[in-house]
Amino acid sequence: MQGNMGEKVAKVFMSIRILERHVRRRWILGFVVVVLSCSPDLSDNPIPYQPFPDIILNLNLPENIALKTKGNAREINGGVRGIIVYCQDAGVYYAYERNCSYHPNEACATVNIDASRLYMIDPCCGSTFNFSTGQPIGGVAWRPLQMYQADYDGFNLVITDNVIQ
Repeated sequence: MQGNMGEKVAKVFMSIRILERHVRRRWILGFVVVVLSCSPDLSDNPIPYQPFPDIILNLNLPENIALKTKGNAREINGGVRGIIVYCQDAGVYYAYERNCSYHPNEACATVNIDASRLYMIDPCCGSTFNFSTGQPIGGVAWRPLQMYQADYDGFNLVITDNVIQ
């Protein structure tokens, strides 16, 4: 009778060990799932679009004359939260939506020209953007700024609501 008891105890211990392995595997699997779910959220809201009439900037007017110089930028009205116009080079202009591409529906998601005038920044999320491409260069934003078509004819810069990208 003691032999049967020993066998029963051994079977119970083996069952416990098998159960421990399953519990351990499930715990590890659960841990991995939790860790992987902490990855960055790349599925935030889409960037809004607001149609607007063509904006014509006469670059010979005093308020726009600085835009004729390489590296200068100016904030103007239009789009969703405004537009940043940037002079890449003589006759080469870019027009970016000021609505930040990271969580664009938040009230403070507005991009400004940094005081250094070397990049654009959203003070709300801390993201910074390249003037030449609109691509994020720092912070949490992962999408570029929305870019509008900008055509220069030698006198006027015409910005249309045609989104480029």
